[in-house]
Amino acid sequence: MELQFYAHPPDTAGLDVVVTSVASDAHTWNLVYLQLLLEELGHRVTNLGACVPDQLVVDECRARRPDLIVLSTVNGHGFVDGKRVVRLLRGCPELHTTPMVIGGKLSIAGGEHGRGSRELIEAGFDAVFEEGAGIVSFRDFVQSLPSGVTR
Repeated sequence: MELQFYAHPPDTAGLDVVVTSVASDAHTWNLVYLQLLLEELGHRVTNLGACVPDQLVVDECRARRPDLIVLSTVNGHGFVDGKRVVRLLRGCPELHTTPMVIGGKLSIAGGEHGRGSRELIEAGFDAVFEEGAGIVSFRDFVQSLPSGVTR
């Protein structure tokens, strides 16, 4: 028998969210944290894990048609990898209007706050949560989305 624990019942009117990282990032605790936070807010989460190849992210999102896609990275390559992945996701007609966000340590260079965010938004993300921006901004963004976002 498999036990499942939910912060809220799984049939609530929350969002269907895909949480993942970029292909070059092997870190997992950030993904677990985001999953637990989102579930605590009443959303259903599919956590694809770390080191997910770009095409697998696209295929899973096309199949699942989530209300929100969250990319999290801590290895400092999110700026480059994130731009590549979001362009692939936005290239899918069924995901064209799906809210997509990225956050974490996006660059290894440091001191690029702002410039990198603008480029990631221009590439297709709806919001960027750079390292140090705080989880409150992310939570506020998620809570601003209507449950069952129409695509």
